[in-house]
Amino acid sequence: MLDNTLLANIAETYGTPVYVYDKKKIVEQYNKFDSHIIYSPKRIYYACKANSNIVILRTLKELGCSIDVVSPGELFLALKGGFKSSEILFTGNNLTYSDMKYAIKNNVLLNADSISQLEKYGKINPNSKICIRINPNLGAGHHEYVITGGLESKFGIYYTKIDKIKEKAKKYNLEIVGMHMHIGSGILKYESFLKGIEILLDVAKNFSDLDFIDIGGGLGIPYKKTDKELDLGKFGRKLSNLFERWIDSYKKRVTLVLEPGRFLVAESGILLTRITAIKQNPKYKFIGLDTGFNHLMRPILYKAYHEIQLVGDKRKKRENVSICGNICESGDIFIKNIELPELKEGDLLAIKNVGAYGYSMASQYNSRAMPTEVLVDGNKVALIRERGKFEDLLLRQIY
Repeated sequence: MLDNTLLANIAETYGTPVYVYDKKKIVEQYNKFDSHIIYSPKRIYYACKANSNIVILRTLKELGCSIDVVSPGELFLALKGGFKSSEILFTGNNLTYSDMKYAIKNNVLLNADSISQLEKYGKINPNSKICIRINPNLGAGHHEYVITGGLESKFGIYYTKIDKIKEKAKKYNLEIVGMHMHIGSGILKYESFLKGIEILLDVAKNFSDLDFIDIGGGLGIPYKKTDKELDLGKFGRKLSNLFERWIDSYKKRVTLVLEPGRFLVAESGILLTRITAIKQNPKYKFIGLDTGFNHLMRPILYKAYHEIQLVGDKRKKRENVSICGNICESGDIFIKNIELPELKEGDLLAIKNVGAYGYSMASQYNSRAMPTEVLVDGNKVALIRERGKFEDLLLRQIY
């Protein structure tokens, strides 16, 4: 975690709640990922739905990243962040004609999620290139809501629909240049990932002259101390061996594309928040904060665990407490019955590993303002998003 004195100064300067990102950690994670995926040629596409702050995007662009977007808004941000059209893959689902036309206008490659989408895209952009998202009938992830493969998932074209894909591609003279999958998120055991890749490669062999195979993202980080960290070195070696064997039979050296999101940014982020109230009933001691699930949805949405620490004070006396937010909902509980140092109103707490799916999923629910965001680069602290204002609540309202 960043230095306690630095965090205290940030809270004093910018107020709370505030998202704090450590640029050094993002760079470290990118370099770690890049160095362990040894197959060549490869391209790393940042899955920007994890965190789409434009300064984060530019940081990853400077490292050599390409980018995966899932909406016209993310495409807009990617272009503003300096990514070239050739560095962007648009992997949306249930897209409108307007969504697809925005990608076409910006010369961005689309990743078709369904036969229906392939048909629509062919009608408005025949004689063009396309990527195909395959559902390999296999899913994995830390929660049922983040599993994106298998029969329960809405994503991708089922892996047996090869003839249908070819039929639509021929009808509109679409050149299939890539095969893609994404089976889920928060994966720490790579074996299921490799199984999905094997299925994807088996499908891909039915399409001649592909330029790339995109295995998606979903690699996780250890949120709990008991979580076993992904063995990225072993995964990288097994992945490379798998691809090399497939290349031998395919007779063309295609590019391997990977789409990490959480892995690159999650551990860089901390949400700083102050204790505003403490109350006790016969069962729980509640510690109330100046933030809530409107700013960090993962606990209420996925029952996700985030470590919470007291910033700075080294008190020896400890107690069991339940940490809750300031939103008018009973589910606004970050964690129940954890042991922390004895806490007081005004104390500064750090909620860890929130760089992915923290701010990007935040809202103004209960008409509360969006939090500040800052980036730490060594000894420098830069404001990268101002705190929301009451006036923001009236934006685009007609009154």
